[in-house]
Amino acid sequence: MSVPVPQAPPGQPRKAATAAWIGSALEYYDFFIYGSAAALIFPEVFFDESDPATATLLSLATFGVAYAARPVGALFLGHFGDRLGRKKIMVFTLILMGISTFLIGCLPTRDQVGTLAPVLLVLCRVLQGISAAGEQASANSMTLEHAPPHRRGFFTSFTLSGTQGGQLLATLVFIPIAALPEEQLMSWGWRVPFWMSVAVAVVGYVIRRKLQETPAFEQQAATEGVVKLPLAVLMREHWADVLRVIAGALVASVSTIFTVWALSYATSDSVGMDRSAMLWVGALANLVALGAIPLWATLSDRIGRRPVFLIGAAGSAVTMFLYLWAISTGSYPLTLLLGIITFGVIYSAANGVWPSFYGEMFSTRVRLSGMAIGTQIGFAVAGFAVTFAAQIAGPNGDDWSAVALFTAALCVPPVVAALTARETAKVPTEQLGERTAGQAAQPAKVAA
Repeated sequence: MSVPVPQAPPGQPRKAATAAWIGSALEYYDFFIYGSAAALIFPEVFFDESDPATATLLSLATFGVAYAARPVGALFLGHFGDRLGRKKIMVFTLILMGISTFLIGCLPTRDQVGTLAPVLLVLCRVLQGISAAGEQASANSMTLEHAPPHRRGFFTSFTLSGTQGGQLLATLVFIPIAALPEEQLMSWGWRVPFWMSVAVAVVGYVIRRKLQETPAFEQQAATEGVVKLPLAVLMREHWADVLRVIAGALVASVSTIFTVWALSYATSDSVGMDRSAMLWVGALANLVALGAIPLWATLSDRIGRRPVFLIGAAGSAVTMFLYLWAISTGSYPLTLLLGIITFGVIYSAANGVWPSFYGEMFSTRVRLSGMAIGTQIGFAVAGFAVTFAAQIAGPNGDDWSAVALFTAALCVPPVVAALTARETAKVPTEQLGERTAGQAAQPAKVAA
């Protein structure tokens, strides 16, 4: 029989959510300024300018490298997060991201050191990926385990609101940078956003070091003890849910293609939209997402995780097609409108609910490992979706319909994952992840 989890001290759920929001915003500011630079700057700075198409392809591939590193980081950080606690991992990931991002701003260019430049770039990008692997899983576990049982969706959504805030901040920082004269932009201007990560590390450390460990983790450690090998328990008891999370996490392909490939396509010679104008599309879409994510999450606390996630996954397949079509027309007002609808509203349904949806599939003793490993394998595919999109788009990079169909196909596994998952919105926190959680919840509901 499950022992009820002690309630968090008054105000602690809000503190945990705030720390998750600010920390994720600061961390993903670092992560997403790389995406903007990979689309607009790095093809000329780190790769061979004599072949622009190949340079762009290679630059976008370095964006995906971090996603390839994330499953490795998830194995490592998930293990220690379930053994040592959520707080330690949250602090470590933030510091690692700040240092690796600052170093990118200090790298020599291809003209200065030749092929060593892209090698160093990839190394720093790998460190970013390892950091990001533990960031969301630890922040999600922290907020979920602090949250009141009936508001887990709302409180965990702050982690994803934070990532949108970080993406918004990264975009806003890059708008004036992108407007610099070409010579200044390519020499020193692009480095400034990366150097600002020093402040990211300092602020994030101050915020997160004051957090308390979660009541659920402390109770687990005090009663049953922590698991020596979380991965073994995870694969034995939760393998089906790990597969569901991997499939569900593929919906992040919508984000990477929207953020990176669509930006590269819109500003290419075939379309010719202004760089700063397109950055404003992303900025405004993220601004709308900041409001939409907690609203979708609150709705999931009332009607369930599955229907809200399905709206986001299936709806994104349709609206992403319309967004890329709008870019192909060259109409900026149409692109702006559909960009906001696609990324700001519809995608936010899946984005806002997955922290609670995935986290509730696992028990406390393996929650961080389950979320980290499952999401990061799926996110690895999403990261390289940008590279595949660049190849699918053809030699001229303008076959937007093929990219739209590719994105829609990547939204199918998340739909299947949601349809086959248990509904956990009303399951007590102490019963989450138990094999009989759904069965245990049903009699209580009937008796009531």
